[in-house]
Amino acid sequence: MLEKIRQTIEGKKVLILGFGREGRSSLRLVCKTGGWERLAVSDLREVDPSKEAGGCQVELHTGEHYMDRELLDSFDIVFKTPGIVLPEEPDAYRCRFVSQTELFIERFRDQIVGITGTKGKSTTSSLLYHILKETGEDTVLAGNIGIPVFDIAEDIMPGEVIVLELSCHQLEHIRVSPRIAVLLNLYEEHLDHYGTMARYVRAKQNIYAWQREGDILFCSVDVLPGKEIEGAGRESARVPCRGEVISAVMVPEGEKARGAGDIEVAGNAVRYRGSGLRIPEEGISLFGRHNYFDIGVVYGICKEFSVTDEKFLKALRTFQTLPHRLQYLGVKEGLRFYDDSISTIGETTIQALESVKNVDSILIGGMDRGVDYSQLEEYLAGSSVRHIILMEATGKRIYREIQENYPTLFASGRLELTGHLGEAVDLARRLGEEGGACVLSPAAASYGIFKNFEERGEYFRQYVFGEEGRQTAS
Repeated sequence: MLEKIRQTIEGKKVLILGFGREGRSSLRLVCKTGGWERLAVSDLREVDPSKEAGGCQVELHTGEHYMDRELLDSFDIVFKTPGIVLPEEPDAYRCRFVSQTELFIERFRDQIVGITGTKGKSTTSSLLYHILKETGEDTVLAGNIGIPVFDIAEDIMPGEVIVLELSCHQLEHIRVSPRIAVLLNLYEEHLDHYGTMARYVRAKQNIYAWQREGDILFCSVDVLPGKEIEGAGRESARVPCRGEVISAVMVPEGEKARGAGDIEVAGNAVRYRGSGLRIPEEGISLFGRHNYFDIGVVYGICKEFSVTDEKFLKALRTFQTLPHRLQYLGVKEGLRFYDDSISTIGETTIQALESVKNVDSILIGGMDRGVDYSQLEEYLAGSSVRHIILMEATGKRIYREIQENYPTLFASGRLELTGHLGEAVDLARRLGEEGGACVLSPAAASYGIFKNFEERGEYFRQYVFGEEGRQTAS
């Protein structure tokens, strides 16, 4: 990996743009590699790169002009942190933008299983890693899961399987795809960054757009190559895949598998190319149809690594749900509490409501990014949830839209409008009936209210359990 980096930076003026977790990781490895002509870090915040620099001379540019075109174009190579939005398209600059993700995949593509999707990618990546590891495969987990790839790059062994979770930001500008790619789903998301669904979808499609003959794509039937993606226009159907496409489908509830996909998930039954198993309904931490679909995809991938059904099920039973992803927290005053703080779109809130039994109250709301909630509102109107507790900016918008479009629901007394999460939890506890469930599934981002969805989930736990919850969360 160091040789790959050296080929990129030798004799060049190099800038690390963005000095968060990945930026720090980039600086460490660039300094270790050496060979550049000039090295600098640029960030909006005041940062100190001295620890990562390890004695290397590093320029520092901070403040509101950290992304000025004149600054960026004074460098040859710019390591851009995912998520930083450039004022112009990359091609408009003189400098060349590179990323950890692209260099890493170029170096290790044949060993990588790359996983993306609007939702489910962290659970799917973690589950695949867990099962491969538990069944004896040499494997490592990295990427958007919170482990920068440069942190593991020097330790990768030949033949080791690299499970790589990839976000839209990491995929946006790359021109290389992993040998095994996974595209779980595509929903309206990150439009504050991309502006249109079409641009968001195109970024995600890079997971397979640069694959070669002999590569494999595991893909939901809803987002197959050549299919027009809802809301993304005809352009979304024009990105081909050169590898083998293995389709996956969730059979509608109550129906039997009917050959609509290579991987079919019907209830808790999974079928794949002559093999199949039943997902245990007890004794595993994952539940709900959306999680069963992810398990089905992982089952298909594991068959590529010759994992037997017996070993797969044994490993599945020891997997623990990731925090804040429809995580069962426990019982308080007769109510069951579930933390689904990861939910930032309406579709995931619907999935939560379909997965948890006897939902007494659902807590919805957060930062308003203009996401379309019509499908969620229609679902709520037909649901049996006793208390729909709406909060923050999106909660107010959903409240107004239900008032306009679903007068029967609005007049039913099931809607509650409150200010913040703490107030919403208090209300849920006051209104709750013993044996019911309270689910936090906000269908909205946490920005401007909490640091991230993890912090929102931890506050939810604390509001529910008090000091006991604070100790558990720490």
